[in-house]
Amino acid sequence: MRIVIIGAGMSGLACAQALEQMGHEVALFDKGRGPGGRMSTRRVALDEAQISFDHGAQFFTAREEAFRAQVEQWRKDGLVACWPAARDDAWVGTPGMNAPIAHMASVHNARFASHAMGLVREGADWRVLLHDGSRHGPYDAAVLALPAEQAAAFLGTYDLTMAACAIAARSQPCWTAMMAFAERLPIAADVLRPSGPVGWAARNSAKPGRSATEAWVVQASPAWSTEHLEDDAAQVAEFLADWLAGQAGGAPLPLPVRLHLSAHRWRYAVAQRSPKGALWNANLRLGACGDWLLGPRIELAWLSGTKLAGLIGG
Repeated sequence: MRIVIIGAGMSGLACAQALEQMGHEVALFDKGRGPGGRMSTRRVALDEAQISFDHGAQFFTAREEAFRAQVEQWRKDGLVACWPAARDDAWVGTPGMNAPIAHMASVHNARFASHAMGLVREGADWRVLLHDGSRHGPYDAAVLALPAEQAAAFLGTYDLTMAACAIAARSQPCWTAMMAFAERLPIAADVLRPSGPVGWAARNSAKPGRSATEAWVVQASPAWSTEHLEDDAAQVAEFLADWLAGQAGGAPLPLPVRLHLSAHRWRYAVAQRSPKGALWNANLRLGACGDWLLGPRIELAWLSGTKLAGLIGG
């Protein structure tokens, strides 16, 4: 079959990988500027240097046998490395979290900066309408590998049961601040555990394969992010920077010269847990996958996409 997948994050690319191994032809469309999704890496140019920030997922684990085999292959390919500062079984992409995603996208027919505005059923076929007015297809089957809130808008036209599952699976947001400094901060630990408004903070430059420039990622808790969802990004960044300064000695202290400060708002950051795994309507040949159908882990997004490919079949 010719199959279109809307969303080229971990679940969409895992689904594409399994489908192509079965002999199907797959096309992926993603509105992002490049591969990554919630495993994105933000790169910032400072003078002649470039600093990277893993501003989405901070690490991942591998517990299921199939995903452990995938991670081992990524390790052999130099795409991931262990990061015990986070936990004994933590893995990160190298040189950025998006490395595995970028590799997967490179071997599939994935188009980025391609925002799907509509999914249209014409007879037994599917067509995709992009933001630039172009139409693509026909396709024999369609897959939505999107956050639940975005998938619901597409599913509601064709399958109310699947749409109801997506509507019920509400994600929590996350504000993330990215900071770089001219010198190392007076903070011994590379990872700071949840405290007050912050759910996670880490010295990004301490991860394997990163540049030496002192770089930090500070992520607000879901509760704080929800309360301040519509706040100005610059104000959020300053608030989280003040929090980090406070970790250097109690009350906020002067820190080394700051080279960069910015914030990114993830509206759909942390998915709920669900036992469904994946959704597939065989009559319409319409499916959905993503971490919102299993749980908020990179591994579960991969497993959801792979499960959906199995439901579609060889």
